[in-house]
Amino acid sequence: MHILLTNDDGIYAPGIASLTSALLPVAQITVVAPDRERSATGHAITMHKPLRAEEVQLEVEGGRGKGWAVSGTPSDCVKMAVKVLLPEPPDLIISGINRGPNLGTDILYSGTVSAAIEGILFDIPSLAVSLTTFTPSSFTTAAQVTKIIVDQVKNRSLPPRTLLNINIPPLPLQELQGIKVTKLGFREYENIFEERLDPWGKVYYWMRGDAVDRDDDLEDIDTAAVKKGFVSVTPVQFDLTNYALLEEVKNWKLSLGNLKGE
Repeated sequence: MHILLTNDDGIYAPGIASLTSALLPVAQITVVAPDRERSATGHAITMHKPLRAEEVQLEVEGGRGKGWAVSGTPSDCVKMAVKVLLPEPPDLIISGINRGPNLGTDILYSGTVSAAIEGILFDIPSLAVSLTTFTPSSFTTAAQVTKIIVDQVKNRSLPPRTLLNINIPPLPLQELQGIKVTKLGFREYENIFEERLDPWGKVYYWMRGDAVDRDDDLEDIDTAAVKKGFVSVTPVQFDLTNYALLEEVKNWKLSLGNLKGE
């Protein structure tokens, strides 16, 4: 099995190194990841400047891994890997292990999840994996949990254009409550734009904000599951069509007649 690993924390991030070490004994691993941190880039791609891919040797526990450091976004990395760098498409794409959660509406901003979405646009089974903390932590347990899920995925087929979004609490293996299949929650941010002055006296703004989870009282929601010590596994598809509203909108009086003078 050939697995492509990518992330948005950069090719030398500890999360992707731990995942490489965990999967090397059971799969062929290729790492194609940004040459620096690209968090919260969403599904951005690079179109107005050159992209560069530098081949690197990655020293990880258990061996050496081959990889490319790409000067673009996580989505760029997947595109370049599939279309340019690899002789044939991988069997599986894993984006992560990310430092910080990607829960609920976080996935709209996440470079980690966007790389996995890029994978399913190529019809390649894809996982996005996150450790739900920003504090320095070991990724070893998260890598072991990911390997368990990979073992299941390789013997099954995910539906077309569907990824698994996985969030793992920063707990020792013995303290994890289990693995729960969940829905995406609704996560808001109380954004604050802090006004500052640069050395030349010009105003700039630094955005920050605390997450507010609206669905913590629901058992099958990802945000609630992680807070209770469960690994959250959420099937995600990229079709954003509101099918419940589709027929109603078809009945609206939408016409170009007035513009055409009819």
